[in-house]
Amino acid sequence: LSRQYAFLKKEIMKASEEVFDSITFSGGPHVESFEKNFAAYCGTQHAIAVSSGTTAIHLAIKVLGIGKGDEIVVPSNTYIASVWGAIYEGATPVFVDCKSNSWNIDAEAIEAKITSKTKAIMAVHLYGMPCDMDIINALAKKHQLKVIEDASHAHGAKYNGQRVGSLGDIGCFSFYPGKNLGAYGEAGGITINDAEMAGQLRIMRNQGNENKYNHVTVGFNARIDSLQAAILNIKLKYLDKWNQRRREIAANYHSKISNSKIQWQAMYENGEPVFHLFVVTVDDRDKFMAYMNNHNIYPGTHYPVPCHLQQALKYLDYKQGDFPNSEYLSQHCVSLPMFAELTDDEASYVIEKINQY
Repeated sequence: LSRQYAFLKKEIMKASEEVFDSITFSGGPHVESFEKNFAAYCGTQHAIAVSSGTTAIHLAIKVLGIGKGDEIVVPSNTYIASVWGAIYEGATPVFVDCKSNSWNIDAEAIEAKITSKTKAIMAVHLYGMPCDMDIINALAKKHQLKVIEDASHAHGAKYNGQRVGSLGDIGCFSFYPGKNLGAYGEAGGITINDAEMAGQLRIMRNQGNENKYNHVTVGFNARIDSLQAAILNIKLKYLDKWNQRRREIAANYHSKISNSKIQWQAMYENGEPVFHLFVVTVDDRDKFMAYMNNHNIYPGTHYPVPCHLQQALKYLDYKQGDFPNSEYLSQHCVSLPMFAELTDDEASYVIEKINQY
């Protein structure tokens, strides 16, 4: 982020001054401009900027009318924020294992989890890799379900040539600072084609206000601040360039890492990923991480505890062994250095040390 900021500093400072000079800190022209530009980028009619990716998922579930007694199918291998929205509204997340090669939700296993209570499928594009939307959308149509895209890892990714966030009924994005498109604080967004629901979302995010002091529904303080919108508007211009650089780094990893201990995420032929993360698995993770650290390389882990085994979700009565692919990944996953400003020399050094392991 420090390298990215150095590149953007003049533009960021200029936009910041515009926000401060206008004394418009919440809502206003910067938010409206970003929403218009992001909707056009994703290929949807509407984008609604909100306070976080978690909030985006929550409001998406609420606007779809999903609540107490309902169920939402969710991958077990995802960040916990994919789950909170259902729980906030009294619905029950029903987990499905990930595939052993793509690590995205096993779309072919979803149908067995659909009941009369199921109202939606949560399609998470994990690590920036679009999940199998053809199967998911076909199942949704067959069973009259809604499809919610959690595209928090996948800004700009495509599936069959179409941007994520436009593939289901509603798309949800996080603009957390480390994301491919990240704010300088907390922020999120929702993409949708339904004009009526878009209007409802704008009311819900603003304390339920249809107009000032006229609260027509239960609302939330879920607004994005103007400074974040202004920053996101600047960064959006560079997103495709940054994503292409991530693909170049990934291609370098794919072609030059030669170590049988290392396995990586399989790619779909009809998907165009954006490599928010470059995740590999290794049987002896702790030893591998220590080795990398000793060579001044600091990988991460995403995510070391799958959702179904989180203490907060113990009441759902899942247990170790329920989703073996997710559990294996959680115990063996390693996220290699991946960001657009990573140099070729740095990537080569990472590859060299992995090949020597």
